[in-house]
Amino acid sequence: MAERAIVGWDIGGAHVKASLSRHGLVHDVVQWPCPLWQGIEHLERVIALAHRRWPGLADAQHAVTMTGEMVDLFAHREDGVRLIATLLDECLGAPRFFAGDAGWCETADIAAHWAQVASANWLASARHTALALPDDSGVLVDIGSTTTDLIAFRLGKVPTTSRSDSQRLGRSELVYHGVVRTPLCAVARRIDWRGVELNVMNELFATMADVYRLTGELDAAHDQQPSADNAAKDLAATRARLARMIGLDARDGSDDEWRAFAHRWREQQVAELSSQLGRLTAAHDLRAPAVLVGAGCGAFLLPDLAPPGWRRLSYGRDIAHIAAQAPLGTLDWAEVCAPSVAVAALFDRDQR
Repeated sequence: MAERAIVGWDIGGAHVKASLSRHGLVHDVVQWPCPLWQGIEHLERVIALAHRRWPGLADAQHAVTMTGEMVDLFAHREDGVRLIATLLDECLGAPRFFAGDAGWCETADIAAHWAQVASANWLASARHTALALPDDSGVLVDIGSTTTDLIAFRLGKVPTTSRSDSQRLGRSELVYHGVVRTPLCAVARRIDWRGVELNVMNELFATMADVYRLTGELDAAHDQQPSADNAAKDLAATRARLARMIGLDARDGSDDEWRAFAHRWREQQVAELSSQLGRLTAAHDLRAPAVLVGAGCGAFLLPDLAPPGWRRLSYGRDIAHIAAQAPLGTLDWAEVCAPSVAVAALFDRDQR
């Protein structure tokens, strides 16, 4: 591995995202499913996969951010941050942890800075975006598998005073809507079927991955989580899961009807995200011509969210700096795994 290689890590509760950078350029990005709530050994397995993908990984510098401390494997968030940091220290050797306003800390400093390290990945992405667009104001919209981050930036700064997930939930900066894992019963209470509004069954029968599979927008490479019933992800099984949400079977409607039904769920999610975005832009007095920067595996929703007159940018194309020799698809993965790219870029910048 070349000198000064930096691996950026975003340790989540359902995925681990990692990027490999050299001299400020992104050479590779990957996302692995990692059901951390089922046991810390899943994180150990992913780190082993990283060692196989990038020989000489131990010689790299490691910049880490995380949200995985939230999973119910841990007694509390402090316990989660400490255990994740300890494991990474053992497997990677002297990683540095992004602690937001406190800068970077080593494993030995985790006890003092765990609250700043916990769930700070959004701040890394937003700071990287703001620094890349010093003359612009706008919002970074990172729509992931489970959540959406809506983070205002203005002239090179991230103006929010929020730091915890709890604070961000109150300010429309964190929305528990994603395009893969979100249960449909969390998206709407009533939904139209053949012109009649029906109550939605409050059961984990289907997720938003089923919706975006039928609309054709979810990249199969980003569809890494098991389906709600642990069954197949083909279109027939997907239609069956959607039908259960209103007490029907797939055979009770045509393929076109189920596709239209999926689009109605899409409309519900877009409406909720648009409402949250409107609240945020009003709070920060952001108006056209501002910028909306899309990231995450759900960035395909950005055109439906952009307020009139706003410019749209892509984190992968316009913020991340991709090496010319990077594998095909690295730009797309950089967009999906924005926090891992951002934390590596910030670490590299702070060392210069």
